[in-house]
Amino acid sequence: MACHLTPSLILLLSLLTLSSPHLDNGGGEWALLHRSVGISAMHMQLLHNDKVIIFDRTDFGPSQLTLPFGKCRHNDEVVSEDCTAHSILYDVASNTYRPLMVLTDVWCSSGALSPNGALIQTGGYHGGDHKVRTFTPCDDELCDWIELPQNLSVQRWYSSDNILPDGRLIVVGGRKAFSYEFFPKNPQDSVFYFRFLVETTDFKEENNLYPFLHLLPDGNLFVFANQRSVLLDYKINKVLRHFPPIPGEKRSYPATGSSAMLPIRLSPQISAVEVMVCGGAMGGAYTKAAEGIYVAASRTCGRLRVTDPDPEWRMEFMPMGRVMPDMIVLPTGDVIILNGAGKGTAGWDSAVDPVLHPLLYRTNEPNVRKRFSVLNPTTIPRLYHSAATLLPDGRILVGGSNPHVLYKFTGVRYPTELSLEAFSPPYLGSERTHLRPSILSVEGPADGLTVSYGQRFSVTFSLMEEPEGEFRVTMVAPAFNTHSFAMNQRLLVLHVADVQQMYSLTHRVIVHAPPTANVAPPGYYMVFVVHHGVPSHSVWIRIK
Repeated sequence: MACHLTPSLILLLSLLTLSSPHLDNGGGEWALLHRSVGISAMHMQLLHNDKVIIFDRTDFGPSQLTLPFGKCRHNDEVVSEDCTAHSILYDVASNTYRPLMVLTDVWCSSGALSPNGALIQTGGYHGGDHKVRTFTPCDDELCDWIELPQNLSVQRWYSSDNILPDGRLIVVGGRKAFSYEFFPKNPQDSVFYFRFLVETTDFKEENNLYPFLHLLPDGNLFVFANQRSVLLDYKINKVLRHFPPIPGEKRSYPATGSSAMLPIRLSPQISAVEVMVCGGAMGGAYTKAAEGIYVAASRTCGRLRVTDPDPEWRMEFMPMGRVMPDMIVLPTGDVIILNGAGKGTAGWDSAVDPVLHPLLYRTNEPNVRKRFSVLNPTTIPRLYHSAATLLPDGRILVGGSNPHVLYKFTGVRYPTELSLEAFSPPYLGSERTHLRPSILSVEGPADGLTVSYGQRFSVTFSLMEEPEGEFRVTMVAPAFNTHSFAMNQRLLVLHVADVQQMYSLTHRVIVHAPPTANVAPPGYYMVFVVHHGVPSHSVWIRIK
């Protein structure tokens, strides 16, 4: 029988022949922050007070962290009384944490930050699958989870959230939830059927859970599931555009890849917008893993310029295959890919061969062979139910990994991980310290924090030596990370109107805030000054 080569397969084979990734001799540094925080970090959200809310699920059984003040839950499905925590609040500056109390099961849930900086967290499992919860940052030790009386319209388990220009959340998909809805609801809102989610569901395996969502500067929503993607006008419940399928493997849970919208430049016109998808697994890999057969993970990444009139995926190859990767957009605009496995899929005990080396992807490197670099490895496998998030100082917080139905610490190949690590990308190396800016002040916002759309404001910063190269100012939205997808992740390169030298080593850069809420939904952002590829510690601003 003759072998039929599809155009997609021909493209992948030609790229594989040409691809020769640029391999650095390591780079970056790992630090173990805590051997155990008592829970496994399945979900993470950085808050604007430099604290990270972390949680796993309530039906793992008792955790290794006791709730304070004799608090207990009595609605647990595993134990009749659970007096242990399944969520913590991690303080970045002090490297300390305290227990928090969730009331219903938050397993495989989703979330986003509201314009006032509160975490709105949606769905979960069984008693939690219709729930909406909030966590509002505070300056004392009293704030905790609040469960709202209003529920979601349908169960949301493995769904994705995105903040919208009007400050509401859109909640998309989930297991057997072929729809989307909004929070808070308008009086006329209920739930909106989304046929695309039916069409992208594979028999037995699904491969379309936790869809990748990216809000585009035109206000419409890019939605990716399995191998397909569409442009959704959620205001009128209409698909405006179908994009070509990505070549190669499946990309959505449980054949889990990851996705990021690449930096948007505002200088002064809005740049073309690209979405990147990396990793995943072949169709059928999930059912094979249940039989103890672990299929090699995808090596491919695809970039799609979604604003082009006739976009096509441009495929590249990572140095190694990866399923369940996390893609974190750095303040410089480059991307770190970390966590995951070399074989298998997401799911209970469904993956082997942890990939310990992070990858650095140079977004703007013109030579495709030099875009990927292999960085120094961790020693801790981060498989199913791990997470990572960007911190205000440019490090990446990494935790979690529990590929088991319950907590398991012995007698298994990959024990439940309760540890927290931080990865410092190469730009934080000691040899680059002299290049790192220090932000001294932000001038322009009326209250020192809040800017309006299109407003000019300035950032004053110092350097240790005379500058080498240009300055850039980037604005990064803090993401909600779970299951290899950083929801609401967004980096904007602000338009620089002027650069002024104040003193010998002190400069002021004047920039324009993003022009509209379509470009930057209302809320808190980290602002970085980037000098010669090295970012400052960020400062927080709020845009509304």
